[in-house]
Amino acid sequence: MPTLDYQTAGESHGPVLITTITGLPAGLELDLDLINTELRRRQGGYGRGGRQKIETDQMEFLCGVRRGKTIGSPLVFAIKNKDSRLDDLEKTPPVYRPRPGHADLSGSIKWLTTDCRETLERASARETASRTGAGAIARCLLRHFGIETFGFTRQILDARTDIVVREDNWHEAKNLRDTSDTYCPDEQVTQRQREIIRQAKIDKDTAGGKVETHVFGLPPGIGSCMDWTTKLDARIAYAVMGIQAFKAVELGMGVGVAGKPGSEVHDPIYFDSSMMNDPCLGFTRPTNNAGGVEGGMTNGMPLVVTGTMKPIATLLRGLPSVNLNTKAPDESQYERSDVCALSAAGVVMEHVVAFEVARCFCDKFAGDSMIEAESNWLSYLKLARSLPLEPPEGTIA
Repeated sequence: MPTLDYQTAGESHGPVLITTITGLPAGLELDLDLINTELRRRQGGYGRGGRQKIETDQMEFLCGVRRGKTIGSPLVFAIKNKDSRLDDLEKTPPVYRPRPGHADLSGSIKWLTTDCRETLERASARETASRTGAGAIARCLLRHFGIETFGFTRQILDARTDIVVREDNWHEAKNLRDTSDTYCPDEQVTQRQREIIRQAKIDKDTAGGKVETHVFGLPPGIGSCMDWTTKLDARIAYAVMGIQAFKAVELGMGVGVAGKPGSEVHDPIYFDSSMMNDPCLGFTRPTNNAGGVEGGMTNGMPLVVTGTMKPIATLLRGLPSVNLNTKAPDESQYERSDVCALSAAGVVMEHVVAFEVARCFCDKFAGDSMIEAESNWLSYLKLARSLPLEPPEGTIA
């Protein structure tokens, strides 16, 4: 069967966003309520712009699904744009004054035009609705095997929560996150984050920050160290850096490892036979500085990913720029945008991480059907719990 993959198409103000997913096993039950809930959550968050009051994102399956289940062929879904006006020159006029921090200037030069419109239409974060949808479908697959994801806002400017997310408290943290309009599971920090965003709007400025995703229920061995393209952490880094406006990605302790000796970085390994039926297969760690990945493979601890998003490049006040037609100094052109989209970006990151985990999962437990994939999964866990399969070399059986 083909490798699990997806491709998106569509422009910010075009009629529709289209996504094609290949490599899904047949028989996967798709939870449309979960999928549409996550699409709506991507539209939310304090600091979002007027576009979110127009759109009501919902997934429509076009191919590859019968009676709510995948059939093994490419799955195609659509998310319609209500604000479709790409060909209306009055509502979507040419853009000759590029925005610093956006794709405008580089794109217009790349495609040899002074009109940034085509570049910004595709570079727009509207495209992340497609990636969130693909990730939500991947979550349906992971959930079947007891693997769950949880994402939240860690920090907006100086407003940071120090909450420690663990396997035994993430459900509680999720409930707190869902009552916060910045998607932060800390009421006091949420209040401060709102104040920051409100002041940024008054100042005609924007705000960024950090978001975090945790993945629970992963056994050791998903991903590989044999080929750099199959390393799970490398694939996650690629996917997260592909989200609009993201400037950094970290796993576990991340850049913090630079300031500590190895004895304070590497997670000691212990074995607890009472936990052999847990996803960790009995191998435990008192710390998780590695973020659940060693050598490009899961190690049985929760996966922890942090992404850093820069402030949105479109400010209510212009920034110094030039007119591409005249080369004269000018201010950047305004396009309707958000003051802070970090909360939504956290939803996107949770789902691109989920897709990459599902991709490596399908590589490991490949099957044309869910029945076959589940058989491969259970066989692997049984064999892993039975190690050593043969007496160690040099011993008497």
